[in-house]
Amino acid sequence: MSIGVILSVLASVLFGGLYYFSTLLAPLDGEQIFGWRMLLTFPFVTLFMLWAGYWPLARELAGRLRRRPVLLLVQLLSAALVGLQLWLFMWAPLNGRALEVSLGYFLLPLSMVLAGFLIYREQPSRLQQLAILCAAVGVGNALIQAGTIAWETLAVAVGYPLYFILRRVRGTDHLGGFWFDMLFLLPVAGWFAWNGGVAMTQFADSPRLYPLVGLLGVISAAALVAYIMASRLLTFTLFGLLGYVEPVLLVLVALLLGESIARHEWLTYIPIWLAVAVLMFEGARHVRRNAAGLTARPRSDEPPRS
Repeated sequence: MSIGVILSVLASVLFGGLYYFSTLLAPLDGEQIFGWRMLLTFPFVTLFMLWAGYWPLARELAGRLRRRPVLLLVQLLSAALVGLQLWLFMWAPLNGRALEVSLGYFLLPLSMVLAGFLIYREQPSRLQQLAILCAAVGVGNALIQAGTIAWETLAVAVGYPLYFILRRVRGTDHLGGFWFDMLFLLPVAGWFAWNGGVAMTQFADSPRLYPLVGLLGVISAAALVAYIMASRLLTFTLFGLLGYVEPVLLVLVALLLGESIARHEWLTYIPIWLAVAVLMFEGARHVRRNAAGLTARPRSDEPPRS
């Protein structure tokens, strides 16, 4: 479980860095950045799978798709669900819908916890229950301030749990399944990246975009690989709650970019920061217990203690 927590936090840190990194890619717009991100994430994920020995997962899934072509529809649905999320992440800030999408990310961990309880009968620990309570206070304030629930908010809060549930039900909750998601997104990504031929002019006018876009692919691949692997190692409840690390980091990035927190927003952020702190405390306690257990375990060349 501790490896899953580390991977989840690493993914959140990389996603936060990606959020800031996207501001360096002007004159590309959000949809173009989404397109180039997908086009370059795919080869880097492929190289990682070949290097780390995960390629047999993609080969096994390819065999299943050949034997049962109807599964292609399920895989296309999986690709559409994750593609929508990755597109929204880049589209919303440039189209005046950042608040609605960010509210969806605040709701997402709670909807993941609810899915874990209703579908997988997972029971959160007492500290996780405390984190849920703190997060609920913060999200409740955000909902009151927003006054309504937009489609973008629901797309994030409902779409991501559906994506992970679908992957678990179909047995594609691994890097092989994610590789096929990326594969089916390539035509859409190419259309966004090309942007009617505008991309050629932009890259010719700004040669610095070449290394930056390449680095975008590396960061995105590392973040998504860590995120997918964490989703497989953690329970729905803990994986969902750790999702609050990312919006906290995105707020810090926004502050670095010169934005500020309004007075009415503190009741949203402080409880959520407390929820993250509670999870960090529980994680540290879990690591200490594991370390103590290893220390107390007798060595193989020593007689067991009576």
